Amino acid sequence: MYELELQQLRSAELIRQADQERLAREAVRGRRAARREAAGRTAAREGDAGPSDTSRTSPASPASHTGGTGHARRSWRLRSTRAA
Repeated sequence: MYELELQQLRSAELIRQADQERLAREAVRGRRAARREAAGRTAAREGDAGPSDTSRTSPASPASHTGGTGHARRSWRLRSTRAA
């Protein structure tokens, strides 16, 4: 009889623990969704305003061929590891 009660207690504890973990996952999922939604609203708001005049460069500007950033484009490549 004692073993049966002990098994039931363990089972109930595992069920409670699983419920807590599920609630924690749902909370994290909800926070992530809220962050994505807020980021989407921010991006939509910035997209409606358009680019600012200060970020544009004139065609005669030396930075005009770099996309207005002043930095030359660099192709990205994987770096191989070197032996120490």
